[in-house]
Amino acid sequence: MPTIVVEVMPKPELLDPAGKAVAGALHRLGHDRVRDVRIGKRFELTVDTVDEELLASIETVAADILSNDVIETVLSVEVLDESPAGETH
Repeated sequence: MPTIVVEVMPKPELLDPAGKAVAGALHRLGHDRVRDVRIGKRFELTVDTVDEELLASIETVAADILSNDVIETVLSVEVLDESPAGETH
């Protein structure tokens, strides 16, 4: 079954306290080359089939429900796996 992946990140101009905390922890552990960490969200929606109408619908859902457009940006809506029906992995 295909999976549609939606990735959402905080807008670049906003502070990311959780990302700052992770960056601080990495620095304390000696990972000084890491300059910044931003933490976002990833949604995986398993569907029966994928077509243009469904993708457009999921883009609307991503903007209206899965993200807060005041503080977040939807980075991508992509099909992760679109194997033909009956094919197994």
